[in-house]
Amino acid sequence: MVADPVPPFSLAVLTAVTDVPAAAWNALVDDDDPFLEHAFLSALERSGSVGPGTGWAPRILVAHQGDHLVGAVPLYEKDDSMGEFIWDFAWAQGAHHARIPYYPKLVAAIPFTPAGSHRFLVHPQTARATIVPLLIQGLRQVADELGAQSIHVLFCRPEEVGELEAAGFVARASYQHHWSNRQPIAYRDFDDYLATFRSRIRKQIRHERETVAGHNLRIVTARGDDLDDQAWAALDRCYRATNDQYGNVASLTPEFFPAIRRTHAHRLLAVLAYAGTTPIAATTNFLRGDHLYGRYWGCDKPVPLLHFELCFYRLLDYAIAHGLRTFEGGAGGEQKLKRGLLPHRTYSAHWIRHPGLFRAVANFIDLEANAVAERIAIELNHSPFALPG
Repeated sequence: MVADPVPPFSLAVLTAVTDVPAAAWNALVDDDDPFLEHAFLSALERSGSVGPGTGWAPRILVAHQGDHLVGAVPLYEKDDSMGEFIWDFAWAQGAHHARIPYYPKLVAAIPFTPAGSHRFLVHPQTARATIVPLLIQGLRQVADELGAQSIHVLFCRPEEVGELEAAGFVARASYQHHWSNRQPIAYRDFDDYLATFRSRIRKQIRHERETVAGHNLRIVTARGDDLDDQAWAALDRCYRATNDQYGNVASLTPEFFPAIRRTHAHRLLAVLAYAGTTPIAATTNFLRGDHLYGRYWGCDKPVPLLHFELCFYRLLDYAIAHGLRTFEGGAGGEQKLKRGLLPHRTYSAHWIRHPGLFRAVANFIDLEANAVAERIAIELNHSPFALPG
C-alpha cells in the first residue's frame, strides 16, 4: 500500500479577513480572545474603521496545507504609528532626523486594541513548531515585497517572543493593569474582594460607591444581545464624546457599532447609567471564556465618581458573580492600581530593516526593560491589598 502524499504548505496575503471563511478563521483563535474572532475583525473592515484612508491596510497572512487553513497572522501595512498602544513614535522621529526611512511598516496586531493573545494563529491539530517558522518567514517576505522598513508584533504571547527572537527580532517589555480572581477559591462577592484591601483604601472605595448611589441613577449591566436601540446608540455616542473631550480623532466609524451588533453582540458587555429613561454614560467591554476586557467609556455630562463605578466596580461585580478569571483594564494605569488591578507584563517583538537603527532601538529596549521592571516593583509595593497576617 502507498500512503497518500501529504499536501504541501502554502502562504498567501489577503487584503481582507472577510476573504477567509469565518469558521476556518475562528478555528485558529484562542478560547479567551473576542477580538481576533472573525466577526470583530470583519466589523472593523465593513465599517471602514480599517482599510483605505485609515492608516490600517489589511495584509492578512494565511498558511494553508492543501485547502485547509492551518495558520494566520492579523497583519496590517501602516504609514503611521497611531492606534497601536505599543508606542514607537520616538523611533520614527529618530529615524527621520537620521534620514532613515521608517515607513511603511507591518504591524501584527488587533487595530486599536491593547489586548494580548497569540499573533501567530495555528490550527490546534497542526504542529505549531512547523507553522510558526513558516509564518515568520512569510512576514519577512511580505516586508520585502511591500518595501516595509520594519515589522512589529504587538501584545503577543510570551512563547511567541522566543519564537521571534530566534528569527532575529528583539523583544520589548511593557505592562498593563489586570485584575485576577482569587485562587484556588474565587471571591464570593465584591465585599469579599474588598475585604482583602488595606483599611484606608477599602473605606475610600465604599465612599465612592455610596456617592454614586446618591446620584439617583439607574445603572444596568447587560450583554449586547439584550440591549435596545437606545442603548446601542448610547455606546457609540459615549465613545465619541470621550474622543471629543480629549481632542482625539475617533478610530471607529459610526458604522462600527451597528456592525458589531449584527454579528458580535453576544461578546459585548455594556454598563450604562440612566437618568430616568435616558442613558447618560456607558462603557463598552468584551468578554469570552473567563476573560473580560474593558474598552470604551464616555459620559454626556460630568458626574462625580461615575467613571470608577462603570469602568471598574460594576465590571468587577460581574466578573466575580460569573466566576471570571481575569479582567484586563486596557491602557492607562494608576487609577486601576488603586482598585486592585496589578501590573502585568505585556510583550512585543520588533525587526527593523536598517542595521544601525535596529541596533539603536535594541539598545533602547534593553535600557527600557530595566525601567519597566523598576516601575512594576514600585507599583507592587503600592498595592492596595493588605499584607497577609
